[in-house]
Amino acid sequence: MKKYIAHFSIILLVMLGSCTNDFEKINVNPVAPVDVQPELLFRKVLFDYADQMSYEGFVAGNLLGQLFTAIDFNLFDRHSLTEAQYGGNPWAFLYENLRDNEILLAKSRSNPAYAVYEGPALIYKAYLTGVLTDLYGDVPYSQSLKGKEGNVAPVYDAQRDIYLGKDGIIENLTKAVSVISAYKGAQALQGDIIFGGNLSSWRKLANSLKFKYLMRVSAQENVAAELVKIYAGGDFIKLPSENAVYQFTASQPNNFRMATARVGDFNLFIMSETVEEILTKLNDPRRQVFFRPTANNANVYKGLLNGPDASKLSISVGNYSFAGRIFREDAGKLKANFLTSFEVNFLLAEAAEKGLITANAKQLYETGVTQAFEYWGATLPDTYLKTAPAAYKLNGANPVEQIITQKWLANIINGYEGWVEYRRTGFPKLKNISASLNQNLIPVRLPYPTTEDALNNANFIAAASKTNNNSVNSPVWWDK
Repeated sequence: MKKYIAHFSIILLVMLGSCTNDFEKINVNPVAPVDVQPELLFRKVLFDYADQMSYEGFVAGNLLGQLFTAIDFNLFDRHSLTEAQYGGNPWAFLYENLRDNEILLAKSRSNPAYAVYEGPALIYKAYLTGVLTDLYGDVPYSQSLKGKEGNVAPVYDAQRDIYLGKDGIIENLTKAVSVISAYKGAQALQGDIIFGGNLSSWRKLANSLKFKYLMRVSAQENVAAELVKIYAGGDFIKLPSENAVYQFTASQPNNFRMATARVGDFNLFIMSETVEEILTKLNDPRRQVFFRPTANNANVYKGLLNGPDASKLSISVGNYSFAGRIFREDAGKLKANFLTSFEVNFLLAEAAEKGLITANAKQLYETGVTQAFEYWGATLPDTYLKTAPAAYKLNGANPVEQIITQKWLANIINGYEGWVEYRRTGFPKLKNISASLNQNLIPVRLPYPTTEDALNNANFIAAASKTNNNSVNSPVWWDK
């Protein structure tokens, strides 16, 4: 018996020794990916943002921008922004896409075969960073995305540094233009669901975004010389064929998310009173694209004041306009909007009107309006740009208000953009909401998420102290 026990012990020791020696090999899944091709990563970050931000914009951004109202007595719509319901917290997916894009950027710089991705990755880094800091203000940036290096508690960078500092938004866009212009390799840009691999289109996007972000900070910084240089160069998005957009499909998996949401969820989002009044005043036929007539009267489009209180208001949904077919039955025609020619022309018009560039502001404005109607498949009435209130400066109209209002309307799919531009310019004139949970103030930033308090406490506290305890009423740097 002892002999058998001894033999068994020897066998067991040999087995244990073998397990120890080959432990890593045995416990590695031979079919699990350990790396990813850059074209797959590129496609992923482009589509994920298009998908998630288009959804976020529909259910949260357009409540803040007062294009939609929520009829489920949504606390977010009442401006309690820490109580996001369907959306309202884009922090997580913005950082996820920034992380994956950073991996793509590193690959482009470490392997000459992937060098073609460097310019687009720099542009996309600037784009995602701009969206992030415009929503929240100061955010982790220079020390973020360094978890593998052991930094899991990054400091919050000042927004001005994120825009104008080293490796900031403007610098990365400038670098991207140089990198793309200098690229002589034979490798094609693959995984590009926006421009189909056309590097010249990416360079135009870089210059267009640079103009946009310089305009965003133009109240705080003297950026006229750089704006003039970009405009004189002419290498920016001008035509609808150059738009940076992603065309959704009519069916899953690459469809607009709200098109296949439960009908009860989709019908929670209706026309706001703010947009109803503006569309009516303009006699704007896009009303029929963005919204449906009321169920109770097919000739009527009716909006509800944002932020209704369930305890004080009874809503008969048949009296109000639901979101239009373009967001549901006809969503195969819908595009996720990164940046379009109409927005660029509106930016140029504003810069010209303010004397930052020398150009025909009226002509640029009218081009922007025409392209915006085309974008939404609406017919521009012959009289629209010749009569008040859309006619440029007619009857003493404020031209900047006209420009921003038209941009706000056309960007209904572009998430939080209308709210961001309202914060920058004060236009269009949004309403005090029905039952505010924010002292009748319109918020001017998103609050940092509670996960930051839990996971990055010291830096969160420092950032919160600069925003009046993480207040949604504390303006970001370019808004002060």
